[in-house]
Amino acid sequence: MNINRKSGVLLHISSLPTKYGVGTLGKEAYEFIDWMESAGLKIWQVLPLVPTNYGDSPYQSVCSTALNYYFIDFDILEEKGLLAKADYEGVFFGNNEDRVDYSALFNNKVSVLKKAFSNYNAKNKEFEDFLAKHEYDDFSLFMTIKALNNYNSWDQWDIKYQSYSKNLEMEICVKYSKEFLFWQWTQFEFLNEWKNLKKYACEKGISIMGDMPLYVAYDSVEVWKHPELFMLDENKRIVFAAGCPPDAFSDDGQLWGNPVYDWKYHKATGYKFWNYRISKAFELFDYLRIDHFRGFDRFYAIPAGNVNARIGSWLDGPKFDLFKDKLSLNIVAEDLGVIDEGVITLMKNTGYPGMKILEFAFDGSIYNEHKPSNYTENYLVYTGTHDNMPLKGYIDELSEKQLQTFIQDLKYECSVLNVEAKYDIVTNLVNTVVELAFASKANICIIPIQDFLAQGSSTRMNLPSTVSTDNWSYRIRRDYLSDSLAKRILDYNTKYNR
Repeated sequence: MNINRKSGVLLHISSLPTKYGVGTLGKEAYEFIDWMESAGLKIWQVLPLVPTNYGDSPYQSVCSTALNYYFIDFDILEEKGLLAKADYEGVFFGNNEDRVDYSALFNNKVSVLKKAFSNYNAKNKEFEDFLAKHEYDDFSLFMTIKALNNYNSWDQWDIKYQSYSKNLEMEICVKYSKEFLFWQWTQFEFLNEWKNLKKYACEKGISIMGDMPLYVAYDSVEVWKHPELFMLDENKRIVFAAGCPPDAFSDDGQLWGNPVYDWKYHKATGYKFWNYRISKAFELFDYLRIDHFRGFDRFYAIPAGNVNARIGSWLDGPKFDLFKDKLSLNIVAEDLGVIDEGVITLMKNTGYPGMKILEFAFDGSIYNEHKPSNYTENYLVYTGTHDNMPLKGYIDELSEKQLQTFIQDLKYECSVLNVEAKYDIVTNLVNTVVELAFASKANICIIPIQDFLAQGSSTRMNLPSTVSTDNWSYRIRRDYLSDSLAKRILDYNTKYNR
């Protein structure tokens, strides 16, 4: 990926400020793009745009290629004549502007969207052409049956629905055609709103980086309809669950619980599933970050039933074979975690840029690969990711000894890159690390909005391997996107030629 030096910001759509409980593709998204332009930021990185499910996580979706209907904007629907203000302005979507209330969204947003769909002319040619492509049939079928079964996981459905068949699909589409068409319409409407937003970003010189999870959820249409894609038993139960082994951060490792892939089957099909997923992603995004990239070399498989990830085995993934025809794509490899020679070889063969995390850099080791003095241009540098503690929270929790090591390392890296090191207060320490990211050799520098704002531990986006209303619910307020912050970022971009 040959690109000029650029900078960007990590902020999920859900975190945008709106009056209706969650960020959307409406006015606030356009205003965010305007603010980015004023700051000289060129890349907007978002998390997966798929519908959330268990634990509200965009990494546990009901469908790997569907789109999150929570992000459909009510005001846009009102402008189209599909809603009146009264249809949504008095509805409860949560009472904390700093957090997404997913329970309130689940209970109330879909009913408002159904009201909009009831006013929509489903016979118009544009929608009929969309339906004729059949791209979201699986998602719509799955959600229709899910609604019939109180939104339970498919393995808890009435027995007649637990196995897919063409006859079942035909029966559902006829008997519950209105519900089926509603879910189709959510995808149609999202794509129309996204297309307009993406066009606006492009006009402003801003690219969008999407995110693709490696794994899919057990409660997904892929597992329900295509169990052959996964290592499952004859009853479609998980044989091995995905996760990570124990490391310095976790004695138990991470048990994610997703089913792992049957890579022999994928190879036999010419990687049809993956080719489709990736091609659909590039219809939406300019760049694509693929999560847990190391899992394509070897993946950690935990026997079903284990309560933690202490016991597991490393099994071979598809390695370079999956990517040999995708070398020209703007793919970013999330190459964090347990990195061995196989992963290093895969990264070298694909040429994809990897990631460096400054939060990991200042530990006293001169060999630390996350130190800016130890890496080259073909990387994306971050202060942290959505899975990390915001930088201020991380610094706040350091012991006195760890803090002194952090500062000494930071001072050295700043001297190498000619950055003024300010560390008298924590906010200045955070700002210095942010500036160091801009100054680094890495072609792309991405900063989570929390670190631009020097926010603390309460603003963490996700704590891996936990389920909590604190996860995935972070939101910003309108006044956070100030002119003064934009000017500081623009100064970084100018000074460091981004």
